Amino acid sequence: MLYFLQQLLNGVHSAAIYGLLAFGYALGNGLLQRTNLAYGGIFAFCGQTMILAAVYGYQALWLTLPATIAFGGVVALAYAALLSRILSQTVFAPLASRSPNAIVAATLGVMLALMELSRIAADTHDYWLPPMLATPLVFASDGNFIATLTVIQLINTTVAAIVVTCGAVLVARSNFGRHWRAVADDAFAAKLCGIHTTRVFHRALLFGGLCAGLAGVLAALYYGNLGFGAGLVYGLKILFITAVGGYYAPGKAALGATAFGIAESLWAGYFPIEWRDAWMYGLLAAMLVLAGDRKDAPSAA
Repeated sequence: MLYFLQQLLNGVHSAAIYGLLAFGYALGNGLLQRTNLAYGGIFAFCGQTMILAAVYGYQALWLTLPATIAFGGVVALAYAALLSRILSQTVFAPLASRSPNAIVAATLGVMLALMELSRIAADTHDYWLPPMLATPLVFASDGNFIATLTVIQLINTTVAAIVVTCGAVLVARSNFGRHWRAVADDAFAAKLCGIHTTRVFHRALLFGGLCAGLAGVLAALYYGNLGFGAGLVYGLKILFITAVGGYYAPGKAALGATAFGIAESLWAGYFPIEWRDAWMYGLLAAMLVLAGDRKDAPSAA
């Protein structure tokens, strides 16, 4: 039983990262209604930027470790906001009104460009942060086996949960949330009703990009390193998860992503880990097929 509890605890941190990513992705794609492959690129780019900025702060600016971590986090989030703003104004807004299907190809190019930029900035080297706040907190013990969660895992999970919860409340109860739902449902009708659709569009994509950037920072703090290709892997997973949960309910998308993270951890604990991604992608594909069948089925009279 304690082993099962440990696997659940192992999945908590991944679930928090997935949930934060899924919330931001659904918030943006509820308006775009097209696949945004650049989202995973922002996640990985900001994680790499955080590490590089921290290395620079420690080696060149002679900052203490807490100060250099804070410096790296601020720089990464600033880049997330800048990238989101640039993409929103120069890529998403023009293509959404003229050629929506081109968004997929354009965001693929953006993701590849971000991967190469981070690789070139790091000179194709892997920089690692030192282990931080790795003290285990014991949740249960029977004398021979203990179920633990580290301090950094607990902090990251708490931060992600707070951001997603506050974001869900914002979408559900604020004027911005009501305007977002109206624009996601029918942008032209919302504009006729006096809603500033352009402002809603840019703000939603900005907040979504910040969620991706924050997830990248949290992942970099925990793992110590984030590979150049991590954006593609995480981006595809979030794409599938959000497609199953629906683009018009960011809170539900986050909950679905949380369940996915827990399921990944349970698979890794009980089955061969090399087959984990294949089976999880297969599960998501099956859920997409079943969801499509339910939508296409005729309603009972």
